[in-house]
Amino acid sequence: MTQKSEPAMVPENAEIAVPVAVSDGAWAAALPQCRDIAKRAALAAARPRAGPGPLEISILLAGDEEVRGLNRDYRKIDATTNVLAFASGSEPPAPQAARLLGDVVLAFGTVRREAHERGLEMADHLAHLVVHGVLHLLGYDHQAVSDAEAMERAEAHILAGLRIADPYADHES
Repeated sequence: MTQKSEPAMVPENAEIAVPVAVSDGAWAAALPQCRDIAKRAALAAARPRAGPGPLEISILLAGDEEVRGLNRDYRKIDATTNVLAFASGSEPPAPQAARLLGDVVLAFGTVRREAHERGLEMADHLAHLVVHGVLHLLGYDHQAVSDAEAMERAEAHILAGLRIADPYADHES
């Protein structure tokens, strides 16, 4: 039986680094501010929840095929998905070094398609999925209904702080 960790808290003044890499140029072409959106969303999700800093969260804005390959290799699911989160679980190499919380990887084509199908601004959908991925790094999941509801409430609260509408307002968990 696996033990589920409780999400932790991080002080408001904790240092959090969020490097954002773009491996699919379609992100910058469609959404020139994609790096800033991703970083702002990651910070909003991590700051009140991540434990003692300094921390680092890496974000990769990738293409569908790259995400499909990662999903296949690490989750044994040969399909693309909108976001993957890979928690580090490791301690920093030195006492003052940043603790790598993990990596969040997003698939451009899937994110763009979902935003279009749902009538969402792509920037808002990107922010939502980054928040979702960071919450996974922090120990949230959505396997059980009660866990999914808690995660959705956390996402909606964080997104409200970013002035983004609740993506779950029109459906039940």
